[in-house]
Amino acid sequence: MMRAIGFTLLFALVLEASGVVNVYSHRHYAVDKKLYKIFKKETGIKVNLIKASSAELIKRIEKEGKYTKADVLLTTDVGMIELAKSKGIFQPIKSKFLEKTVPEYLRDKDKNWFGLTKRARVIAYNIDTVSKKELSSYEALTDKKWKGKVLVTKSAEVYNQSLLSSFIVTGGEEKATNWAKGIKANMARKPAGKDKDQLRAIAAGIGDVAIVNTYYVGQMKNGRSFSDRATMEAIGVFFPNQETTGTHINISGAGIVKHSKNRENGIKFIEFLASKKAQEMFAQVNYEYPVNKEARVSDLLKSWGNFKEDKTALFKIGKENKKAVMIFNKVGWNR
Repeated sequence: MMRAIGFTLLFALVLEASGVVNVYSHRHYAVDKKLYKIFKKETGIKVNLIKASSAELIKRIEKEGKYTKADVLLTTDVGMIELAKSKGIFQPIKSKFLEKTVPEYLRDKDKNWFGLTKRARVIAYNIDTVSKKELSSYEALTDKKWKGKVLVTKSAEVYNQSLLSSFIVTGGEEKATNWAKGIKANMARKPAGKDKDQLRAIAAGIGDVAIVNTYYVGQMKNGRSFSDRATMEAIGVFFPNQETTGTHINISGAGIVKHSKNRENGIKFIEFLASKKAQEMFAQVNYEYPVNKEARVSDLLKSWGNFKEDKTALFKIGKENKKAVMIFNKVGWNR
């Protein structure tokens, strides 16, 4: 009798352990929590969430080593997920679904990580002071005509680092350095705040154009804040470099941690986030572009039209992060 009870207890513990996935995530959006609940309902697997910055989570996983509880690392930038790979904290993911669903340029060549959402880095502009015909490319923003008119965040923002890294990959360090110098010379003010603050600064007349991520535009345009919605009435969205390389794309991406105790659950979790249902929620609620081509985008994203993406392999861009930071420091971007 005691042996039967012991076996039942052991079986219950095994079931409990197999019914969880521990996710270390930098994402901080309400839609994610909704998706985790749906995942639990559909699979029985509970998502235990630890939130912090990507850099903090990478250090934590490194420090925890083989004793880590992390199964999945979810970051919001390719530079960060490539940093995690360089630290050896991932293991290859075997998933025919992910290989079929996630385009090759949005995933690691060694299958250590897969992109799950896309965010385009665009030029936002004041529709009252700037004609769409005046806009063309990221590089054109270094022209003298934009002196004192360009708004942008600090170089510490990973999205700026990845954009500059893409210039290093496609045109070399000299081109990237000249671009950073040119933008610094044309800044409307010293870099400050986040992308949303640049959009507010356009409406306030501080500058005419800003380099921002598309999903921030969506969040403000359809958000709860009346002030933000009013701000967005004065702002247009332009997808640069349509005649050349295409608009720069970044991702949220995920990988399975090397010492994961729930590897299969982790793969199921990442596959779920790449599914049509989850992808459409990302697009409808958080205004991110889906990586799954079967997923529909939101009406707002549709209203901006189709655009040519820069399809440079993101793992190559992620590897140039350190050089990008050095260039920003060299040109005195934040000064």
